[in-house]
Amino acid sequence: MSGSKPALKRVITLPLLVLYGLGTSIGAGIYVLIGEAAAQAGPYAPMSFVLAAVIMAFTAGSFAELSGRIPQAAGEAVYVRAGFRSEWLSLLTGGAILLAGTVSAAAITLGGVGYLLALVDIPRVAMTVLVVLFMGGVAAWGVKQSVVFAGIFTVMEVLGLVVIIVAGFLEQPAILLRIPEVVPAWNDTVALGAVFTTSLIAFFAFIGFDSVVNLVEETRNPAKTMPAAIYLTLGITTVLYFLVLLVAVLSVPIDELGASDAPVRFLFERLTGTSPLVITLIAVVATLNGIILQIIMATRVLYGLGEKGSLPKIFARVSPKTRTPLFSTFLVTAVILALALFFPIGKLAATTTQLILVVFTFVNLSLVLLKLRREPFPAGIYTVRIWVPVMGTLTCLILLVGPFFVG
Repeated sequence: MSGSKPALKRVITLPLLVLYGLGTSIGAGIYVLIGEAAAQAGPYAPMSFVLAAVIMAFTAGSFAELSGRIPQAAGEAVYVRAGFRSEWLSLLTGGAILLAGTVSAAAITLGGVGYLLALVDIPRVAMTVLVVLFMGGVAAWGVKQSVVFAGIFTVMEVLGLVVIIVAGFLEQPAILLRIPEVVPAWNDTVALGAVFTTSLIAFFAFIGFDSVVNLVEETRNPAKTMPAAIYLTLGITTVLYFLVLLVAVLSVPIDELGASDAPVRFLFERLTGTSPLVITLIAVVATLNGIILQIIMATRVLYGLGEKGSLPKIFARVSPKTRTPLFSTFLVTAVILALALFFPIGKLAATTTQLILVVFTFVNLSLVLLKLRREPFPAGIYTVRIWVPVMGTLTCLILLVGPFFVG
């Protein structure tokens, strides 16, 4: 109908959705955290990422079911509203996700601008403005174009890690036989404590798999595609992280790796013997990818809240030409630019992880409440047993309070 309201367009397939999920997870986190993980857990660093993945798996199960029960953008916010029947808690959840996404994007921008300035000599402010506006423009262009754009960048990020893995296996063909060396003994409390402490850091590198639910209204056959994308994202990310850490701790001196400010570049140089320019360019790509994916996520949260009436309808207004929420996209881009130009990001960025853990706790509790109330749900969707969100709640709480006891 010519007079009908423009709607989001269902153009996202499973491969694109998985690439989107990988792009939001892989990037600046793993490219920086390898050294810090090695410094804290030594040869047992790979197991800390496995532990973080196991913890995240429970929450992934909750997201997989909730995406079918409530297939709407602004996923976390609408899940909490349905579970707790609380509008203010839903708005608080949406606000936490928006804050985490925009602050993260601003922090990534600052890091990426540093890499870019090493390649192009222009004023920092000008580079910051150009990067954020360009990424915002891509996000406004169209969801399929922006996700394809991000997907290409994600492939390049993953290839950077794959090159390191392959180089490690070429240097040590039997490296998989050395896996027992990175598994601590069950009675080694010091090693197990180091693994747990480092898993709190490793958790940072897994944040992002949940972002795919915000594209549920633009995904084809979401009841089947969304759970598959969530689990594939988490699974592929876990395998890549484990293998990169395995190569890292078994191929180079751990003290040198831990002391490096650019551990992936350090690994790349040691294992390939070639110039670090390639890995620097990949780091730039990871930065740009992170920005555009956070813009997409944040704008879909605003769209979903506007569509449900929690925010003014202008936030849910979709352009008939681009089929994207332009006002929300421009607003998110402007906020990211302001944060990148005028605010110290370091401490705020650290706080976002705590915000995400609080959100995950409420999401898991929401599914517990929905199941206890035996509320109806669409036929044929993916479901989990109630112990999955219960474990998701407990593990998120452990990660939240853990630093106070092991720090």
